[in-house]
Amino acid sequence: MTDTLPSPAVSPRARRNVTVLILAQALLGAQMPMIFTVGGLAGQTLAPNACLATLPISLIVLGSMLTAGPLSALMQRWGRRAGFVLGVAGGAAGAGASALGLYLGSFPLFLLGALLTGIYMSAQGFYRFAAADTAEGTFQPKAISYVLAGGLAAAILGPQLVKVTAETMVIPFLGTYLTAIAINLGGGLLFAFLDIPRPPPRDPAHHAGRTRAELLRDPVIAVAIICGTVSYALMNLVMTSTPLAVVGCGFDTGTAADIVTAHVLAMYVPSFFTGHLIARFGARPIVALGLAILAGAGTVALTGVEIEQFFAALVLLGIGWNFGFIGATAMLSSAHGPEERGAVQGMNDILVFGGVTMASLASGGLMNCSGGVPQEGWVAVNLAMVPFLALAGGALIWLVLRPGDKD
Repeated sequence: MTDTLPSPAVSPRARRNVTVLILAQALLGAQMPMIFTVGGLAGQTLAPNACLATLPISLIVLGSMLTAGPLSALMQRWGRRAGFVLGVAGGAAGAGASALGLYLGSFPLFLLGALLTGIYMSAQGFYRFAAADTAEGTFQPKAISYVLAGGLAAAILGPQLVKVTAETMVIPFLGTYLTAIAINLGGGLLFAFLDIPRPPPRDPAHHAGRTRAELLRDPVIAVAIICGTVSYALMNLVMTSTPLAVVGCGFDTGTAADIVTAHVLAMYVPSFFTGHLIARFGARPIVALGLAILAGAGTVALTGVEIEQFFAALVLLGIGWNFGFIGATAMLSSAHGPEERGAVQGMNDILVFGGVTMASLASGGLMNCSGGVPQEGWVAVNLAMVPFLALAGGALIWLVLRPGDKD
């Protein structure tokens, strides 16, 4: 396809909002690869038990899960800008508490900072939905895809900032968290330019949409949530343990950062054309392709622990996440009305990040407590993908084969 952003058919408001959200994804989003690169390594220096090394990462995701519903409700009432500003405030507070925890050598305080950081992660998850708010027609999946493509800059910036900041102070990783504070304070100014109208207040006499139970019984919504959860959770499961595996296999932190860079680039580079593919072929084939690529990532990871195998596995992991998660988001966005937006998106992100929380909790235990050497832990992490890929693939096949169903 030759359609590019911005298109003459796109309204000025939609163009402006997508641009702001791309910039937010690029700048504010850089803190996530930073923290995911150093969080487990920093946790390993503070945790009383090696099996708890990735607990800080797990608490970030838990914080995201716990705040997804309240943030969605807040944005339904007060608008996207209010929710996104609250997100950067949480990110700054979380980075500050984590930095103080490192300075004082306090693992509990470091964990509190991780939990607060989850507020930002939750808010960032709504960027993709906000992109669709003022987009129409075939531009809607493209808008989602373009905003996620802003993560390309974050993929480059975040890990490179880790290289520059991780060892700049006597206390390792302290400079990284101080940099994250500055990113939140500066990047939050972008939302002054966001122009997404607040949803109209609900009229008690007007039908307010389906209940949450009714929404979950909608086959498209249910399968979209399953596929989105599995795509995101498995990506997180493997990515969280990757720095531990890389360093545990004898490579340095800089090498781990380079592998994370390659992974996050692979997560976002396809976004330049994922929306076009969805518009042309439909969301379901793209989700299926994403699940297949995630399976390929696990297969490559099981072949060994040389640098090229880490790079190849993590690149495939990123591409699989992109197709699976963007495709599931597009499926979800097309399956509900405007009056159901807050309920569906909040419920979706609670379930998605609930699954991601469980995956990140399992990641540290599988990596550090499955066998006596890092190689055995890495094998356990990647084998754990199998049943969940089977679940998502089976759900998607069931949806496609339902009598009378159409994409």
